[in-house]
Amino acid sequence: MLKFKCLIVIAFILSVNAQAQDKFYTKTGKIEFSSKAPMEDIEAKNKTLAGLLDTKTGMMQFSVLMKGFEFPKALMQEHFNENYIESDKYPRGDFKGSISNNKDINYTVDGTYPAEVIGKLTLHGVTRDLKTKGTVKVENGKVQTNATFNVLLSDYQIKIPSVVKEKLSNNIVVMVECKMDPLK
Repeated sequence: MLKFKCLIVIAFILSVNAQAQDKFYTKTGKIEFSSKAPMEDIEAKNKTLAGLLDTKTGMMQFSVLMKGFEFPKALMQEHFNENYIESDKYPRGDFKGSISNNKDINYTVDGTYPAEVIGKLTLHGVTRDLKTKGTVKVENGKVQTNATFNVLLSDYQIKIPSVVKEKLSNNIVVMVECKMDPLK
């Protein structure tokens, strides 16, 4: 009888721990983008992406400070913030959406699972639908999300001056990686 009571207590503790791990977060997610153009390739990195994932519903939300992007050249960074993204006026980029195939991901079993993500991306004051594929990696009670997708600057009313048309592509490749911890 004592063994049975111990098993019930252990099962209860495990179920409470599993419920507590329905939400995962990061404050140090990575987002990179690149532009491949005839005259110059441009790349930038940002390691301050904040994100939240609810594994029960698949809902996810991410936000990044635009001034956090680091470029190889200071002048690129200045132009990005002042002329293109207008970081003082539009300080953040945000994504709100969900993993549409969340039921296919077992967050209690280590592995890498394909994910289909749909939602709304807001950049430069413009919100547009976004649909992409990525992965969710579960390992030792932690979750890592990865996705790569394309953004057209013209879709977000980001203008490329004719002087630099050969240096900057309208198509930007965005890569996101978030190692997430259980929200406590």
